[in-house]
Amino acid sequence: MASPDTNKRVADHRARLRGQGLRPLQIWVPDTRSAEFAAEAHRQSALAAIADRESGDQDWVDDVSEFNDPDFDR
Repeated sequence: MASPDTNKRVADHRARLRGQGLRPLQIWVPDTRSAEFAAEAHRQSALAAIADRESGDQDWVDDVSEFNDPDFDR
């Protein structure tokens, strides 16, 4: 448990910040250290890789793009 001294310092600090027109904000973000996060990130990246290969989007971009650099080898 925090000491009364610490509680006062924290309260004073927050009061100074509020005096500057700020307010506290708490946000929740995914825990990137969890095994579940890693598994889901891997699953989504694998799906994206498959979609990129199957969509032919890059082929289309290559077909409609003009390259004026004669040294560029595609």
